[in-house]
Amino acid sequence: MIKVEHLKKEFTKTEAKKKHLKFLAVDDVSFEAKEGKVIGILGHNGAGKTTLLRMIAGIMEPTDGTIKFDDKNYSQNEIEIKKELAYLSGNTKIYQSISPYELLKMCCEFYDMEASQIDKRIKEISKRLKMDKFLYNRIDRLSTGQTQKVNIARSFIHDPKYYILDEVTSGLDIISSQIILDFIKEEKKNKKCILYSTHYMEEAENICDECIMLNQGKIIATGTPDEIKKETKTSNLRDAFFALIGGSYEE
Repeated sequence: MIKVEHLKKEFTKTEAKKKHLKFLAVDDVSFEAKEGKVIGILGHNGAGKTTLLRMIAGIMEPTDGTIKFDDKNYSQNEIEIKKELAYLSGNTKIYQSISPYELLKMCCEFYDMEASQIDKRIKEISKRLKMDKFLYNRIDRLSTGQTQKVNIARSFIHDPKYYILDEVTSGLDIISSQIILDFIKEEKKNKKCILYSTHYMEEAENICDECIMLNQGKIIATGTPDEIKKETKTSNLRDAFFALIGGSYEE
């Protein structure tokens, strides 16, 4: 389980006449994410989703608040937690001059997987993500969808317990997106703990067990998709979001 309590992240921006203004990109966010569930982190671009997930992934340090993974925190268990963690964003860059197989083998070795298990694991994840046809091609010759599949395989190769996924289907065609969503659903059945950020509300309805809606760094709604729709008297999450923010938002 991932437990987030009163998480905050403060930044300073420079306005006209070099005036410095402090603001909270994430403002007092608390929630729990349990095993076998996909928790959607929803909101428009700039709502605070990426900042929140980067803090949970240990990439960015919170200004205030706590993050625990099964009662373990980063200050005392950072290496142990990160060995069980997969973090992936939609714009992650990877090596271009090697093949997916070479990249995945390198990642397996990084996670100290037994040599006798590396080929087996690569073949397993390649089959699940339908990568067999381009597994030995150079990455710089792959399509956008193929490259993102490699990115996902790289992140998941060590069979992590916790998944932190930030806009992983952004810019992909419908077939590539569905393969990735199906993979995530399979991992949910394997009792993995999954945080899934997206601004595609229809996608969230398809994959998320529970949703956390953000606006200007604050939580504006939590619950199952049906609960949020019922609360806002709407028929879909997109309409629910706009009902909650009054029909418009500020960048």
